[in-house]
Amino acid sequence: MARIAGVTLPDNKPMRIALTAVFGIGRPTAERLLASAKIEPGKRAKLVTDTELDRLRPFVDKVKVEGDLRLIVTQHIRRLKEISSYRGVRHTKSLPVRGQRTKTNARTRKGRKKTVGSGRKATGQKT
Repeated sequence: MARIAGVTLPDNKPMRIALTAVFGIGRPTAERLLASAKIEPGKRAKLVTDTELDRLRPFVDKVKVEGDLRLIVTQHIRRLKEISSYRGVRHTKSLPVRGQRTKTNARTRKGRKKTVGSGRKATGQKT
């Protein structure tokens, strides 16, 4: 059970994939870190020795990960909201920030669909 940066890595995954469990480390960064620590990227996390993990930790410490990175991202979003930029307003309203359409889709960001109106079609009769 390998732990790096306060995160337990999944045991049965290769190290290049298992390292992505740490917030701030993606595939390219994981590959680069493993290469610099001289650890085989395809090696399963449960087979990595303690000495290899000790070689890897200093390289991971140089990268901003987990709590530090989350704090930085939160500060950036807070700044956008404070200056009332377009992106900040979109964050405040819980809408997509990067130009996606919202008439359909965007359910992950907007939440469950709320029906507006009577919920039935107009019949077309004159009143």
